[in-house]
Amino acid sequence: MRFYFSESEFIDTQEPIDLSIPIRDHSKGVRAWYLDFPKFDAVMENGFVGSVVKGGAVNFRNIQFNPHGHGTHTESFGHITPNEYPVSNCFAKYFFRATLISVLPEVLPNGDRVITRKLLEEKSIPHETEALVVRTLPNEKEKCEFNYSDTNPIYFDVDCMSVLSSREIAHLLVDIPSVDRESDNGVLAFHHAFWNVPANPAKHKTITELIFAHSDILDGEYILELQVSNFENDAAPSRPVLYKIKKEGRPSFLS
Repeated sequence: MRFYFSESEFIDTQEPIDLSIPIRDHSKGVRAWYLDFPKFDAVMENGFVGSVVKGGAVNFRNIQFNPHGHGTHTESFGHITPNEYPVSNCFAKYFFRATLISVLPEVLPNGDRVITRKLLEEKSIPHETEALVVRTLPNEKEKCEFNYSDTNPIYFDVDCMSVLSSREIAHLLVDIPSVDRESDNGVLAFHHAFWNVPANPAKHKTITELIFAHSDILDGEYILELQVSNFENDAAPSRPVLYKIKKEGRPSFLS
């Protein structure tokens, strides 16, 4: 199915590019922040058996996980403020013009791997970009199963905000567990700068972490569909999906 954004631009909704890492049961999946694996447990109470394998009529599981540390998730400024602001409140729409870039972080003398303003300035980021998708290099598939706890992962230098602000980026998507350093004494400088907290919180802006963009997905411009579970929480599991932008004169009927 074609969906036209202009007289000459469209996406094919049957060609989605999924950037999400799923939340997996028990001994699988990505983790961060010293969390154990998620738990998927069949309800077994008062004679009810919530497992078909164990003789029940249906699978009926309780699931315990943390949206910030298990799988792809999207968060609002409520992540760093005392005021509750569910991430589901950030959206008036779900489709955005997006740009995917690949970045090899700079290595500081202390061993930190950092995405800097210079690295972003070297990339082609059109001014109409609403969502910036950042893929870090090298891009191993192990990112989907990695335990990031106590590994000092890649993070963003706060000076990157000058580039993001100049482009008016509203949605930032990254394949790392946090835009800030794993251990920074709670400063969270990039989070605060991105959302302009506490001065004037940008309620429409989001950060999506722990995505995975396969290496065969080319850098460039896309349309992003940002699907976010409707949790009344500062963060929720999400499924960002890219679509290639195709150009062709709009026909008199849509196919």
